[in-house]
Amino acid sequence: MAYDPFDLTGHVTFVTGGNRGIGFGMADALARAGADVAFCGRDSARNDEAAAALRRHGTRVLALTTDVAVEEQVVHAVRATVAELGRIDSAFVNAGIGGMPKPLVDTTAADFERVRRVNLDGAFWTLREAARHMVERSAAGDAGGSLVGVASLAAIDAAPRQYSYAASKAALIAMIKGAAVELARHRVRANVIAPGWIATDMTEGMQDNPVFAEKVLPRVPVRRWGEPADFGGVAVYLASTASSYHTGDVLAVDGGYAVF
Repeated sequence: MAYDPFDLTGHVTFVTGGNRGIGFGMADALARAGADVAFCGRDSARNDEAAAALRRHGTRVLALTTDVAVEEQVVHAVRATVAELGRIDSAFVNAGIGGMPKPLVDTTAADFERVRRVNLDGAFWTLREAARHMVERSAAGDAGGSLVGVASLAAIDAAPRQYSYAASKAALIAMIKGAAVELARHRVRANVIAPGWIATDMTEGMQDNPVFAEKVLPRVPVRRWGEPADFGGVAVYLASTASSYHTGDVLAVDGGYAVF
């Protein structure tokens, strides 16, 4: 029999922020690999567009209009996914926002709270609810699952003027590592993807910036911006049985930026 661990037929995945950017890049690859996909986003029109694109791959798709900064909406989204698609085998905690760059001395509590509410609180609620479902399945004799947080190199390298963003992503890494240890007994893996410089809405203001092109892009060994599609392979890997012994890790998808 051929080795085919990346066939996700029958697999159900849940992706926050899945209607665009990195989230859609992952959701699209997961659907192409055969997974049924539930995703959430705040913009219902974008959700409809993304759902139509994903359904072309022939798997079930559930689009949920959800603000991850509201705990009750996250709980509802996870429960709706289980009710509609039967289970959650992998959860990608991807939804996030960037803060307005400010010096430390000018960063207000409101600035910090706005980013933290989405990037950290929303991530915590998503991880908690997905883990609850996976632990319940384990207790019923159906162990297994994969939790994936999408952080940032800003959580690891210095990110001056981005204190709320960097802190929220560093905290996400800490939560994922704790979950990796705690949930291993249920055969639930937990890993982090750390993107580098990726061409998304969040980085739109820098993509045509000549200073950025001169100073930063030469430090990316592959000499280009990353694209959302570059996250498809790692998403399928982490959802699949190919990663069954891989947990507690931070996988940089950055074109080599962190090591150069």
